[in-house]
Amino acid sequence: MNYEELYEKEHIKCADLASRVAELEEANDYLQFRLDRIHNNKLWKATGGLRRCMHYVTRQTSRIKNCGGLRGVVAKIKYKKREKLAMANYGKKSFPDDVQRKTEEETVFDSMPLISILVPLYNTPQGFLESMIGSVLYQTYKNWQLCLADGSDDAHAYVGEYCIKMAGEDGRICYRKLEKNEGISGNTNRCLEMAGGEYIALFDHDDILHPSVLFEYVKAINEKGADYLYCDETTFAGDDIDKMLTMHFKPDYAPDNLRANNYICHFSCFKRSLLEGTELFRSKFDGSQDHDMILRLTDKAECIVHVPRLMYYWRAHAGSVASDITAKDYAIEAARGAVADSLRSHGYKNFRISSTRAFETIFKISYEIKGDPKISIVIPNKDHLNDLKRCIDSIVERSTYDNYEIIVVENNSETEEIFEYYKKIESDKIKIVKYEGEFNYSKVCNLGVSRADGEYILLLNNDTQVITVNWMEELLMYAQREDVGAVGAKLYYENKTIQHAGVVIGLGAHRTAGHTHYGQSRENLGYMGRLCYAQDVTAVTGACLLVKKKLYEQVGGLDESFAISLNDVDLCLKLRHLGLLNVFTPFAELYHFESISRGLDDKGEKAKRYDEESARFREKWKEDLEAGDPYYNINFSLDRSDFSLKI
Repeated sequence: MNYEELYEKEHIKCADLASRVAELEEANDYLQFRLDRIHNNKLWKATGGLRRCMHYVTRQTSRIKNCGGLRGVVAKIKYKKREKLAMANYGKKSFPDDVQRKTEEETVFDSMPLISILVPLYNTPQGFLESMIGSVLYQTYKNWQLCLADGSDDAHAYVGEYCIKMAGEDGRICYRKLEKNEGISGNTNRCLEMAGGEYIALFDHDDILHPSVLFEYVKAINEKGADYLYCDETTFAGDDIDKMLTMHFKPDYAPDNLRANNYICHFSCFKRSLLEGTELFRSKFDGSQDHDMILRLTDKAECIVHVPRLMYYWRAHAGSVASDITAKDYAIEAARGAVADSLRSHGYKNFRISSTRAFETIFKISYEIKGDPKISIVIPNKDHLNDLKRCIDSIVERSTYDNYEIIVVENNSETEEIFEYYKKIESDKIKIVKYEGEFNYSKVCNLGVSRADGEYILLLNNDTQVITVNWMEELLMYAQREDVGAVGAKLYYENKTIQHAGVVIGLGAHRTAGHTHYGQSRENLGYMGRLCYAQDVTAVTGACLLVKKKLYEQVGGLDESFAISLNDVDLCLKLRHLGLLNVFTPFAELYHFESISRGLDDKGEKAKRYDEESARFREKWKEDLEAGDPYYNINFSLDRSDFSLKI
């Protein structure tokens, strides 16, 4: 095709396009004309209020649906009311009064260590700087040193001028102007060069400390020998700490939580000796240098103490991570790198780290599964053909893990149809074991385990149904670890509300054990994103529980004195007393049509039996219950499962 032909062809295309554009413009003019007539119509104007009302109703209906219906809305309103009442106690009202302040200031501990507080400065706003330094000066514990390394530019000379002035007034304040800004890591490391304290504390230049935080830390150092300490924290808006945005009441030290999410964050304080052989901040992890440091130092620490009081006020402002993680995109990759480095230091290989729907820096960690160990799935059953069939069908049809066997422990069934079903399914992969005697869940499961060939035992209720196809892999990747005991799944009711997401001891009316996030919607992120990452818990439900067979046998299996209830929690506590972690993972999901097979223990003989077993449990685990659940902050109510604060 020559140039003239090509030109003619393109000219025709342009003419067609211009014609089409003209047609569209004409159509648009006509539609606009019609729209104007509608808007000017008297009926349209008269019904404007009705349309707005309908739009409002539609929007509110959608919100109600997302909250789980009217019950969910009522629950949310009550929750907000409780939180508002509780929050009043954690701002300035929590500061010591004159009497308490005098008591703390005059307290003499056996050990009165110098605590060096490191604050890297960079173009710090004047008001933030004054508040930060003021909160240190106002501490009731007086043996501290404030180390300020200033990387501010010439346009922010007031930072140095104010710090020099304050250092001249109080010799505990040390100031150093840096030749150049070295970033968060470099500037903080320069602070460390000035520090003379036995303990080191890390403090951001725009935040505020509670007046009693150093006092509480030194108290814990004396009473518990703490070499790493942290406290609860809140974000706040503007200059008023009472304008709280998010209060973070943390669990005690939980390594799986920490790998998935830097929940410790502020206000970290540690013994200087933990830095021997390692650095404080590493510049290659700038943006998540604190997560990297916390992972390394908690690995070395011998006594990590969480002070469960809200004592750090994290200011949320434009450009701060407290306000928006996207303000520092590099922090996401730095956090992933810090976690990967920590995992490699523990000998883990071929793992994957990915962000979760909760937050970019809240991670799902997928561990490599070693070998192809056999899993024995133990399912107690009495009649209930449809429930059992649904359960087994879902395992067979949906599971991607192949090396398993199913052991159905038959318990005094009466219907002919269930025995016909047993004959139909019995095979090399599915065993039917007969239990004789009065129903005792613990005995039934223990019998099934005694007939198991697998290296791992998976206790599973017959009223469950698999959702996640790789559910066994998600459980196994944790159960195979040497430091893990039991692993539990995320379970839903048929209406997709949460039935199980970890067990807290002491929770509930009987003060024995209860499920957190109970009844929340499947889409809920959970308190501080806790429904979105694998974490350490005190116990998991036996409705879906994976454990090494050797560990199950080592602790004596399920305690047969707990015939119906609390046997799973008892098992988990026995594993915990071996020094093992119990893990809940939200990435193994099943439906649990709870207690269909035997009914709820809420009245008559069943209620009496539950009361008796609850009393036995409270006696057996009295010390653990008195100490409180380490993964459930003492500021939360034990009467509710939604992380409501105590009033």
